Amino acid sequence: MSEKNFDINVSVLSALAEPNRMAIVELLRSGPLTVGEIANQLKLSQPNASKHLKILSTNGIVEVKPQANRRYYKLRLEPFQALEKWVTSFQKEMEKRFDNLDHYVQELQNKKIGRKNSDK
Repeated sequence: MSEKNFDINVSVLSALAEPNRMAIVELLRSGPLTVGEIANQLKLSQPNASKHLKILSTNGIVEVKPQANRRYYKLRLEPFQALEKWVTSFQKEMEKRFDNLDHYVQELQNKKIGRKNSDK
C-alpha cells in the first residue's frame, strides 16, 4: 500500500483516548460551553475539567473564546476532518478487499456449478 499523508497528529488520538476528555468533546458537539457548565454536566471538579480542557486545547481539539468574564470552549473542525479523512481511507481499502473477496467467491461458485454440470 502506498504511503499517504493525512496530517494526523497522534497527540490528538492520545488526547481523545481519555474518557473524560472524550465526554467533554461529546458535550461540545452541541455548542460552546464554559468550564463550569462542563464540570457540572460531567460531575467533575472545576480544576479537573480545566485540566482536561487545557490538554484538549494544547492538542488543537478545542479553542477558547473569552466573553466578558467567562471563557467558552468550542470544538475545532480541523482535527476531526483529518481523522475522518484517515478513517475513510481505511473504509475504501476495506471495500476493495470485500469486492475482491466477492469476485473470488463468485469464481468458486462458478467452478462448482461447472463441475456439477460436467458430472451429469
